[in-house]
Amino acid sequence: MSAIVAIVGRPNVGKSTFFNRLIQRREAIVDAVSGVTRDRHYGKSDWNGVEFSLIDTGGYVLGSDDVFEKEIDKQVELAIDEADAIIFMVDVEAGVTGMDEDVANLLRRVNKPVFLVVNKVDNGKRAEDAVEFYSLGLGEYYTIASINGSGTGDLLDELVKVLPEKEKEKDDLPRFAVVGRPNAGKSSFINALIGEERYIVTDIAGTTRDSIDTKYNRFGFEFNLVDTAGIRRKAKVREDLEFYSVMRSVRAIEHSDVCILMLDATRGFDGQVENIFWLAQRNNKGIVILVNKWDLIEDKETNTIKHYTQKIKEAISPFTDVPILFISVLTKQRIFKAIETAVQVYENRQKKVVTRKLNDIMLPIIENYPPPAYKDKYVKIKFCTQLPTPYPQFAFFCNLPQYVRDPYKRFLENKLREHFDFTGVPVSVFMRKK
Repeated sequence: MSAIVAIVGRPNVGKSTFFNRLIQRREAIVDAVSGVTRDRHYGKSDWNGVEFSLIDTGGYVLGSDDVFEKEIDKQVELAIDEADAIIFMVDVEAGVTGMDEDVANLLRRVNKPVFLVVNKVDNGKRAEDAVEFYSLGLGEYYTIASINGSGTGDLLDELVKVLPEKEKEKDDLPRFAVVGRPNAGKSSFINALIGEERYIVTDIAGTTRDSIDTKYNRFGFEFNLVDTAGIRRKAKVREDLEFYSVMRSVRAIEHSDVCILMLDATRGFDGQVENIFWLAQRNNKGIVILVNKWDLIEDKETNTIKHYTQKIKEAISPFTDVPILFISVLTKQRIFKAIETAVQVYENRQKKVVTRKLNDIMLPIIENYPPPAYKDKYVKIKFCTQLPTPYPQFAFFCNLPQYVRDPYKRFLENKLREHFDFTGVPVSVFMRKK
C-alpha cells in the first residue's frame, strides 16, 4: 500500500495545476477563478522509484454554510489525520494571508512531515519575495512554478525520503474491497454474505465511516472482505467526516486485490462511479461491477439488461472485459454468484502464462497481423514473455519498439484476453528492444 500525500492550501494557489503535473494527466480542472475544484481528485505518482497516492484537496469554497475559518480547520485536520505527508501550498504573488496563517497554525502542531511550497516563483525577484513565508514558522520552504514544473524535482527528492515504506501484508488471504457511492448497498451486501448484521445499515448516505475487514470462509472460499465508506462528490457534502472516509476508501482500493464496485441501479453508472472504476483500474486491481437494487427497476423487458450493460461498457471503454452482474442484496439475488465471479477475477489476476505457450500462440498471430509500418519502418516482434509482477504484464521484444503505436498494443492485449482469459483484470503490454 503506497503512502498518501495531501496537497492543502487556500483557493487559487495552484494546487490543481501541481496535482496535474505530478500525475501526468489533466484530470483536475484549472481556472483562474478560485473555488473551481469541487470534487476530491486522486492520482498515482512516483519519483525515483517511490510510488505514492496524491490527493488534491481542492480550494475551500466561499459561501459555504459553515464559517469559513472553521471549514479550513476541518479540511486541513482531516488531511493531517490520514495523510503520511502534507504539501502546504502558498502563493508568492499574494504573500502571506490570514488564511495561510490559520492553516500554518494547525500544521505547526502536528507530528507529520510538512512541506511548505511557495508557488508561482518563476523569476529571481519572486524568489526574493518568498522569504516572507519564513514568518509562518514552518522552517524551510521550497519554491516552485506549477505551470512549468520549475523546482518540483528538489521538492520531490525530499518528499520521497520521508514517505513510509510499503506495508507488508498481514496474511496471505486475498482482499476484496467493496467500493462505490454512498447508499449503494455495500454494507448490506456484506451482511447478507456473512449471514449476520455486523455493519450498521441505514437509508442515510455515509453511515459507514471507516474501512473494515471481515474474514469470509464459506463454500470453499476464504478471503478478507473490506467494507468501505462511500465516495461521493464534495458538492453534495456537508459533513466534516466525508474527506476522512474518502481517504480510507482510497487506501482500501490500493490495499486490495479485487474491487467489487457496487452501484445503485436506480441511479445508473454516473460520473462518480466511473471515477471509482478508473481509480481501481489505474491501481491495476481486479474489478467486478455489481448493479444492485435490480428488483427496484420497473418495466423490465427482454433486452433491459443488455442495454444497461452496453451503457456501462461505453463508459468504461476501452477496458470493457469486466464482469457485470445484476443483483439484489435485499432478495439475495445472485449475491453468491458475485463472490464466485470475484474469486475467478482474483485467479485471473494471479495467472501466469508459460513462456513457450505464450509464444506458440502469440507469434503466429503477430506474423499474420504484424504492426503497421510507421515512417517507413517495419517492426519485427521476435519473442514475448510475462513479467514477474503481481498482475498481468507482458513484454514483447522487437527491433523498433518506439514505432509500435497504442492501437497495436490494444490489439495484442485483446488477443491475450481472448486466449488466456484475463476477464476483470487490467493487462499491460510493453514493447522492448530485442
